[in-house]
Amino acid sequence: MGKKYLEAGKIVRSHGVRGELVLEPWADSAEFLKKIKRFWFDEGKTDAGFLSSRVHQGRLLLCLEHVDTVDKAEALRGKVLYLCREDVSLKPGTYFLQDLLGLAAVDGKTGRKYGMLQEVIPTGANDVYRIVGEQGQEYLFPAVPHMIQRIAPEEGVIELLPIPGIFDGEEVEA
Repeated sequence: MGKKYLEAGKIVRSHGVRGELVLEPWADSAEFLKKIKRFWFDEGKTDAGFLSSRVHQGRLLLCLEHVDTVDKAEALRGKVLYLCREDVSLKPGTYFLQDLLGLAAVDGKTGRKYGMLQEVIPTGANDVYRIVGEQGQEYLFPAVPHMIQRIAPEEGVIELLPIPGIFDGEEVEA
């Protein structure tokens, strides 16, 4: 089990004159975060005082207790909001991205260790995993279902079924 509190997004600005906040979602979508009824500041240490939310142009607009002016809203600009994993139920086979980071990427057939999953890059069509090997070499791996045998965060591993060339070639140039 990973961290209890996970980053939900960052407050990027105020909206309107009554202290509404614009949250840039760090989740699948603002619609996903709309279902959350409690948010936290300071990595889960401080209740944010959630009142309501609505989706607007791909972002989440939030109303928080005691934030009723533009000045109070602007004072929160740049702050990260957290959600409690216990408040969210994921569909089977889906994971929080933060639980995938740091997993050992291994070959699902041979057990060969390729490296550690360091980043999940959204591309629109599918995510791409950035895997860093023990010698610092970097690989980009398409996160498509037929190339992933098993994801087991509780075991610290993700088993991959790579096509030839992904891990055999040179490292990725940044």
